[in-house]
Amino acid sequence: MTHLLSTGTQPATPSPATAPTFAVISGEQVQQALGGREKQIMELVEATYRLHGAGDSVNPPSYFLRFPDRPTSRIIALPASIGGSVRVDGMKWISSFPENVSAGLPRASAVLILNDHDTGYPFACMESSIISATRTAASAALAADWLSRTRARPTRVGFFGTGLIARYIHTFLAGTGWAFDSIGVHDVSADSAAGFSGYLRGTGTAARVTVHDSAEELVRSSDLVVFATVAGRPHVTAPAWFDHNPVVLHVSLRDLAPEILLGAANFVDDVEHCLKADTSPHLVEQRTGDRDFLNGTLNDVMLGRAAPPPDQPVIFSPFGLGVLDLAVGKYVYDEVARAGNLRLVDDFFHDLRRYG
Repeated sequence: MTHLLSTGTQPATPSPATAPTFAVISGEQVQQALGGREKQIMELVEATYRLHGAGDSVNPPSYFLRFPDRPTSRIIALPASIGGSVRVDGMKWISSFPENVSAGLPRASAVLILNDHDTGYPFACMESSIISATRTAASAALAADWLSRTRARPTRVGFFGTGLIARYIHTFLAGTGWAFDSIGVHDVSADSAAGFSGYLRGTGTAARVTVHDSAEELVRSSDLVVFATVAGRPHVTAPAWFDHNPVVLHVSLRDLAPEILLGAANFVDDVEHCLKADTSPHLVEQRTGDRDFLNGTLNDVMLGRAAPPPDQPVIFSPFGLGVLDLAVGKYVYDEVARAGNLRLVDDFFHDLRRYG
């Protein structure tokens, strides 16, 4: 017979856990929660980078699902966990099917699953292409700010690639205090360049909007260059285009040849994540056999451990961290819950008794 403690006390009976709930949050709800809050979201992304830099996160490598019969397409799983006041685990599942564009659909589609920190139960599934674009744009705007602090603030921005990500980055730049004298546009698709130019003019910008026929024209005429393409391998190969030392937001990661990075100061969001999957920084590492070309991370800049030089091109290559999706997704969940608009799925978790 099992004996109790000599004090005669009985073992504590665990209190019954609250039955988990599960919510589905639509893209419309996501957009409503995030719209017009660029400064708040950029501050949230900065705080998340700092948490990640301090080690209060888990951000494993992304997993790429590729298809032999659809070589240009992929679906990526980004699992992550973030601490601090967010305290949430989860995963983004995002597809990139470039052929969608010609059919009138966005290239990317995604969902984000949020898991409870204490029980592990998933408590929300939300549309996440908007969350993904938002965290990407907030990260880019944050980097533009921090990487410009050692030089004259850029007044000429150029967008190489004119899809949804470019639109979100422009929105975040405008929403966090950037004002430009000129906005340059270049895309391999003339229709896309024209569409993005129309969008820009429709925002009421005071900047001169110019469509550049050549990539070289765009780069040379911009002191802040945004690469937001779907390029799978480097296609910009001339270091001389960057002789005027612009700040480059290399969001699409595979546009720039190694020679360009080797002549610049290079910053990433996370070293281990960025030097994978044949990104431009990964190609430099493969060529040189070391990582000496890296100046540091954006968090290093924010902490004062690294400073962008004023006399070199400065390139920010962000791989995109799952912890950013979690932070923005939890923000959306909290906003929707606060407004009383959560759409709960009744009995989503059904068989909750151990022995029936």
